[in-house]
Amino acid sequence: MTGRAWLGLLSLLALAGCGPNEATQRKAFIEFLQTRIVAKPGVHVPKLTAEETAAFGGYAKHYAVIADFNGALDSAVSQPLQQAIAAGAPRSLEEVVTRRQDIAAVAGGMAAIRAALDRQLAVADAAHAALDEPDDLKPVYDAAYARDVTMPAKAMADIFPDVDDAMKAILALADFLAAHQGVVTVHGSMIQTTDPALQPKLTAMLDAMRAKNEAIQKAQQKLRELVRG
Repeated sequence: MTGRAWLGLLSLLALAGCGPNEATQRKAFIEFLQTRIVAKPGVHVPKLTAEETAAFGGYAKHYAVIADFNGALDSAVSQPLQQAIAAGAPRSLEEVVTRRQDIAAVAGGMAAIRAALDRQLAVADAAHAALDEPDDLKPVYDAAYARDVTMPAKAMADIFPDVDDAMKAILALADFLAAHQGVVTVHGSMIQTTDPALQPKLTAMLDAMRAKNEAIQKAQQKLRELVRG
């Protein structure tokens, strides 16, 4: 057999060895996505074991797109947002006035957190779009991506407008109280005014603040339900 023939035979053997291996890896990855993510309610982002990483071969990098997004979502968006909401929510009416500067700082930082969400989603979407997947894998992967990336990102994004409006309502009340210190007083959970003309505006501002706080709670509950399934 000539040297060229040997090279041809070796190439055929190499291709024959790669084919079944890739098919086995793809099958294992599809089963993982279907049983560990798609078939389960809620958001599940299992951490791959060393055995699973080896079994999936190159497809482990496909899963990394989902896993990396969720890691970034937790550290760059979810945790800072929870901390911001906790820091920006006054525990009493007195704190609406005494902590105005802190609340304003939190409100100003919300844009950076929202930008982090948009940035991480854009990175994940670009990586997802660049994946070249076989026809049997693509629909399963797309379903897993929607469950673990697209849906939680949207639910998180829906919280920001309500948080922004709540912060604005709190700051507006703080400014109102500061501007009318002589005629508006805070006693525990009650606000009183000696000027009847101010009462309608004061009542409207309190109602707006309560409504926005309730909207935040509902948005957070929706997010929890999505995560839990």
